[in-house]
Amino acid sequence: MAFVHLHNHSEFSLLDGATRLQDMVNKAWSLGMPAIALTDHGYMYGAANFYRQALAAGVPKSGKVDGVSYGIKPIIGCEIYFTPDSTLARDHKPELYHMILLAKNNVGYKNLMNIVSDAAVRGFYYKPRVTFEMLEAHKEGLIATSAC
Repeated sequence: MAFVHLHNHSEFSLLDGATRLQDMVNKAWSLGMPAIALTDHGYMYGAANFYRQALAAGVPKSGKVDGVSYGIKPIIGCEIYFTPDSTLARDHKPELYHMILLAKNNVGYKNLMNIVSDAAVRGFYYKPRVTFEMLEAHKEGLIATSAC
């Protein structure tokens, strides 16, 4: 049975991750993982590079594939900072909980980008905060799990 990591931080998770994207993808490929997720904290800065590198995993530098299947499935996600404070008040340090969001498909990817962008622009106070209302408005195509 295959194993897939669904909670991974890269060099784009400041103070929490140090793994370079290519090293993460190469290790997953060497271990025979069919897929791997990237769930950096609060932002999705590495998502595009991660996606391209995962699809190209294992492809020889010569570019010749000789009928062999290469690449692993990239799962785009984010470890968000969820707050029960739907007012997004800025009068006290907010109560924050970690939650993993994974995109199931293109609709989920777009919704994840909307949530993360809204959290960074409208919800930022100490960290990019996500409210239940943001999740409710952009829930289609997403899988939510606990984190930490």
